[in-house]
Amino acid sequence: MDCRLQLLIANLLASLIFEQIFNTHLNNPKVAVVILNWNGRNFLEQFLPSVLASTYNNMQVFVADNGSTDDSLIFLKKQFPQICLITLPVNYGFARGYNEALRQVDADYYVLLNSDVEVKPGWLEPMIELLQKDNSIAACQPKILSHHNKNMFDYAGAAGGWMDKYGYPFGKGRVFDVCEEDHGQYDQSETIFWASGAAMFIRPAVFHEYFFAHQEEIDLCWRLQLAGYKIYSCPQSVVYHVGGGTLPRGNTKKTYLNFRNNHIMLAKNLPWSQIWWKLPYRQFLDSVSAWKGLFNGDGGYFIAILRAHAAFVKWVFLKQRKSVFPKKRKGILYGLYKKNVVWDYFVKQKKYFSQIVKTGQ
Repeated sequence: MDCRLQLLIANLLASLIFEQIFNTHLNNPKVAVVILNWNGRNFLEQFLPSVLASTYNNMQVFVADNGSTDDSLIFLKKQFPQICLITLPVNYGFARGYNEALRQVDADYYVLLNSDVEVKPGWLEPMIELLQKDNSIAACQPKILSHHNKNMFDYAGAAGGWMDKYGYPFGKGRVFDVCEEDHGQYDQSETIFWASGAAMFIRPAVFHEYFFAHQEEIDLCWRLQLAGYKIYSCPQSVVYHVGGGTLPRGNTKKTYLNFRNNHIMLAKNLPWSQIWWKLPYRQFLDSVSAWKGLFNGDGGYFIAILRAHAAFVKWVFLKQRKSVFPKKRKGILYGLYKKNVVWDYFVKQKKYFSQIVKTGQ
């Protein structure tokens, strides 16, 4: 056979093999499910089997242990040797814990999953399909239902997070402490303001460029939108969340962190034309809530908000320069309610998302 013909055939075969490999990678991207664990041995025992039963065939499961003092690591090594373990030396918390762990993970997509989440076998495929179709989508979340009552939306994200103009987060299916029953009313995949950190599907390149900071997932999603990306809900994927696995709702530390981080998030991401009046008004609303809690006998709630305000002032004068600010401010903000959800909820007695946010809002 002529040498030139042999070379031509060899090049053709190499091209076909490369194309097959490329298409396989494109249509079957590698997904890393990363579970951040801190003393969550019981949750891992209960819910890790559901993750391992996922039907997607190019998935790798990681558990990043955040300096646990229980027997989580011994249990995982013995019962789930197929799991990839990332051992962090101390408890870095949620934000830094994931920032540190994900530096050690190589994949086409990350799924940040709480240890207290049960998943359905086909939960990954709809989110993969969604992001494969649109490169402008940086992250998405599944429909998150309560593990205690699987017909109800969960507090942490529900069917997708929104935020009002004063920085109060709420969700499709959850407004403050009222969680709706799920009967398919929010089954449309669409843009949202923030995706829940309890089950967040995100592009690695985007995560490593922007990473977690104060207020965790809400702050990250805000900065991503300002950079021109979109955040989506993907209700075709369903998971069940226990909630309060690390810091129970009503915990004063959680209250302190939520209020402090929310103020820092507003100061970082709002334009100067809005900061000067929105932050004082927000602090006024917080103070009303704090005094209401005190009069109702919840002194811990009152003190937690006062401490949060003091910590925010400290951040302004001493720690602001170390914080992560938006790299760009040109993106469109989706899932932003341009009114006051506090007024709608407490004064107008609108308890459901569909009562507050009308179609096309």
